Amino acid sequence: MSVQVWTYILVAITFLLYIGIAIWSRAGSTRDFYVAGGGVSALANGMATAADWMSAASFISMAGIIAFTGYDGSVYLMGWTGGYVLLALLLAPYLRKFGRFTVPDFIGERYYSRTARIVAVFCALLVSFTYVAGQMRGVGVVFSRFLEVDINTGVVIGMVIVLFYAVLGGMKGITYTQVAQYCVLIFAFMVPAIFISFQMTGQPIPQLGMGSTLTNGSGTFLLDRLDGLSTELGFNAYTDGSRALIDIFAITLALMVGTAGLPHVIVRFFTVKRVRDARKSAGLALLFIAILYTTAPAVAVFAKTNLIRTVSNKEYTALPSWFRNWEQTGLLTFDDKNGDGKVQYVADTATNELTVDRDIMVLANPEIANLPAWVVALVAAGGLAAALSTAAGLLLVISSSISHDLIKKVFKPGITEKQELWAARVSATLAVMVAGYFGIHPPGFVAAVVALAFGMAAASFFPAILLGIFYKKMTRNGAVAGMTAGISLMLFYMFKFKFGLFDGGREAVPDLQDQWWFGISPEGFGSVAMGVNFAVALLVNLFSPEPPEEVQQMVENIRLPGGAPPAEPH
Repeated sequence: MSVQVWTYILVAITFLLYIGIAIWSRAGSTRDFYVAGGGVSALANGMATAADWMSAASFISMAGIIAFTGYDGSVYLMGWTGGYVLLALLLAPYLRKFGRFTVPDFIGERYYSRTARIVAVFCALLVSFTYVAGQMRGVGVVFSRFLEVDINTGVVIGMVIVLFYAVLGGMKGITYTQVAQYCVLIFAFMVPAIFISFQMTGQPIPQLGMGSTLTNGSGTFLLDRLDGLSTELGFNAYTDGSRALIDIFAITLALMVGTAGLPHVIVRFFTVKRVRDARKSAGLALLFIAILYTTAPAVAVFAKTNLIRTVSNKEYTALPSWFRNWEQTGLLTFDDKNGDGKVQYVADTATNELTVDRDIMVLANPEIANLPAWVVALVAAGGLAAALSTAAGLLLVISSSISHDLIKKVFKPGITEKQELWAARVSATLAVMVAGYFGIHPPGFVAAVVALAFGMAAASFFPAILLGIFYKKMTRNGAVAGMTAGISLMLFYMFKFKFGLFDGGREAVPDLQDQWWFGISPEGFGSVAMGVNFAVALLVNLFSPEPPEEVQQMVENIRLPGGAPPAEPH
């Protein structure tokens, strides 16, 4: 059977599975909708958290960006994995013990302020919509190639599917759907990696294959071969970095602390029964995540080596079928500038004739390696599982922020549970539509879009959550001022240097790199904005009255093992 037929079969099976789970686990109360009834096991929550965490950026884009940036791409590996450890050890157990539905709920209650809650909702919506844009873009990329529809149509299809199980099942439906999606995405990522590792190096373990010698009898190590191919084409050696050290540090830190402030990941720890289960599920999730994250660098090396070997300086008319397939999507283009009929893939942009969208590398990798059609289709199903699992979690954050934190807690406190559940579902529907628009008009490739979301989470939530847990005298005035300053600075920097809003528009952005403050890119500026958040919050705190005694006692309780038991979400 062809790749397309296999894709239809595997995608249909997985979509029916997700829809069936959503119907089986549909939410009947707000507690089911927001936190899955608070009764999810540690194992199930660990798998669901891993799926929620490993988005299209992890599955589709991360290996692609490492393939094209080499050593510099390691910032994504270090930042995202390190950030998860930070979240699991430093924040998750305490937030679970506090026992609220959402991050804005925690901030509103901890800082005894409607204003703090509203600012937190605004930040949650910004982070979630930016993040979900990357997921919908990933869905569109998968559909455009494997189901041979344009990217926009693919985004719409993804919207319909995720809307169904997010609106019907809420967190309960999303949780058990994400368990299935984790199984699909990890199998889809590992199978081709194992195949290609054995094909290129004779080593079935991809992590070891990346550092092994090639099977062609030359005795050359795979990474040495890739370094040689890269330098021959005028690029930096693959294992050397070109990014400034301060930018590497800033991006890594922004991704780490942004992870610890991501509302859709934090809310997962509210779904388990006990604080002990929150710790267990965090450890299990890290194990499940590590399987993919330790494999991604190997996939990047395999993909980049095979791309150069099969395309560079080859006759265009003799290129393999995978090239034509991806060329039809517009994500891979060849411009024969010198008219010799050969593909010149070089570092010099003036003579380079090949343009490759980074987001296709993982998806195209099995085709480039000439693997069986079912393996190619499996990767498509895995990419969709990764994108949809995270999109659903983000949409729930958006929905709950509006229905619970704004409508229930601010504007209409007397709303009934049935009315709140209806408002949550309407909010999710509207959020899907906005997410679809951002997926059709994304601000960049998937990993870059997601990095901006992490920067905004770092600039807004992380200081407020950290100080809220570990500094009982932190006041509402300080928290609100810090969050406002951090997110405002991050938005200004992002719009100025990512979109050129103040400098002639998006086409001017490449010319603005020399003007980056301290040499830090927009993806890393969340670190600076976070520092400003901390500074402003603590400064304002000096001139503010202390929090009420009951608030200080509440903070003591969530940090002490012998404190009060977890509060029931309400």
